[in-house]
Amino acid sequence: MTEAEKVIMLRGMTNGRESDEVLSFYLGVAKRKMLNRMYPFKQDTSGLELPAKYAGLQIEIAVVLMNKRGVQGEVSHNENGVSRNYGTADVPPALLAEITPVCAIPE
Repeated sequence: MTEAEKVIMLRGMTNGRESDEVLSFYLGVAKRKMLNRMYPFKQDTSGLELPAKYAGLQIEIAVVLMNKRGVQGEVSHNENGVSRNYGTADVPPALLAEITPVCAIPE
């Protein structure tokens, strides 16, 4: 899946009013978080790419990050019957658990 296709899918999963630059930014943040999970012992993951099987997960993580804008780290919030409670402003562990870490001796 190309980056342009990911942007289109991300736009479909969000409010659709964000610019391509904002959507690409969140896809990039999701990618960095995923690569850090995949390569826990690698200091620099900047030149690495995600495997194609994680394209959908990258979009899901980007959506989670976008939806938490403005409420980062919120611990509790109740309003009109809606209750929010975030223990962390980061990606939910359940999503990151889908990534298989690569544990190899660093080069």
